[in-house]
Amino acid sequence: MTQGNGTRDGGQPADVSALRPGGHAVVVGGGLAGVTTALALADAGVRVTLLEGRPRLGGLAFSFQRGDLTVDNGQHVYLRCCTAYRWFLDRIGGAALAPVQSRLDVPVLDPDRPEGRRLGRLRRDALPVPLHLGRSLATYPHLSLAERARVGRAALALKGLDLADPTLDTQDFGSWLTAHGQSARAIEALWDLVGVATLNAVAGDASLALAAMVFKTGLLSDPGAADIGWARVPLGELHDRLARRALDSAGVRTEVRTRVTSLCVNENGGWSVQVPGETLEADTVVLAVPQREAHDLLPDGALDAPENLLGIGTAPILNIHVIYDRKVLATPFLTALGTPVQWVFDRTEASGLKEGQYLALSQSTAQHEIDEPVAALRERYLPELERLLPRTRGAEVKDFFVTRERTATFAPAPGVGRLRPGARTKAPGLYLAGAWTATGWPATMESAVRSGVGAAAAALGALGRSRGLLPDFFEFFEEAA
Repeated sequence: MTQGNGTRDGGQPADVSALRPGGHAVVVGGGLAGVTTALALADAGVRVTLLEGRPRLGGLAFSFQRGDLTVDNGQHVYLRCCTAYRWFLDRIGGAALAPVQSRLDVPVLDPDRPEGRRLGRLRRDALPVPLHLGRSLATYPHLSLAERARVGRAALALKGLDLADPTLDTQDFGSWLTAHGQSARAIEALWDLVGVATLNAVAGDASLALAAMVFKTGLLSDPGAADIGWARVPLGELHDRLARRALDSAGVRTEVRTRVTSLCVNENGGWSVQVPGETLEADTVVLAVPQREAHDLLPDGALDAPENLLGIGTAPILNIHVIYDRKVLATPFLTALGTPVQWVFDRTEASGLKEGQYLALSQSTAQHEIDEPVAALRERYLPELERLLPRTRGAEVKDFFVTRERTATFAPAPGVGRLRPGARTKAPGLYLAGAWTATGWPATMESAVRSGVGAAAAALGALGRSRGLLPDFFEFFEEAA
């Protein structure tokens, strides 16, 4: 039933964890946040048990089988500036399987331009910020010359914002852009092009604080910060198989299909973690689960305002999968304007498809489509793909299916910052992790990994353990904890 050291399937107990002196930590949740927490604690010499209710690790970034295909539940990318997730890939031995572009290059297609189907590109040059995007912006065909000039001025104003200013979280990004001269077209063709993919919200629904963080870090910090990386293998290869191998090597006892039913303080002042058929005793517990699940497990008094967790909204992502009998897309990915289609990725090789081409459409801000029948989505999106990709017009659709993540991310609405808790709770030995906690990032793989390191850092400090093996970005948590 379970893989890992000390498993219930009859595996041999891990001598390395049995010999470790000191406390026992239980990490609840085997997504990226939980796996990161477990690895960071184990690397520091703590005995760790990781509990996951699903039959696999990886949280919401996972793979499954559909016939002979290995399918990701949705397309996930990261940027060169995502130092935490890149550390995670290195730690599990998967960096070579999810490389980053040598230089940012995003094809942007608009099929409805009056002068005909137009392809533009967002690229960077080997120049310092902000000149690295200057040539790309100057020749970007989807905006007028005046709109391009105003984009430059807004970018400079955005660069000047202080991310530590709490008032930024009370404002929406769309209003700020309008006040800084951005037209509706500029918001659609540039700002939302990036923001929807990273925030899972259009500018008018997004916190200025989170949007400013994305653009300042990704586009205005370092010339290569926005270079895009993505897995060339199924996500399950990284977040499940390689993650399990790393956990096993670190001496972590990993239990899947094991859901925590309750959590309470025991008579020794530690924690009793109840799972079906067993009670685990621990000095440290990290809840690395979604906010609503964390709310239900938290004991009374652990947070001053536990209802804040229920106030953190969620936002869906819809993923559409189309298998064609031939190659119809010549680039690894593209994004589009003037169409319901947002981002299209070629997943042929990663899925194991032998003939034809497999395209995955990632549709953020999908509140109005998330529950639509597959037939209705097929009727809408196949003609849109024919508008975008002429080669599809004579191609046969071999398969069309949909995956839905109704609570894919937390909603980055104005005011969400004050609702996101830090890693520490008021209950000694109890910590929180998850992309929804106060990492300063939107709900991304980067945020999840950062939260795991933050929870581990807080726990190690309380246990009197060295934090010297934590990654370089640990200083962020010293300030935020």
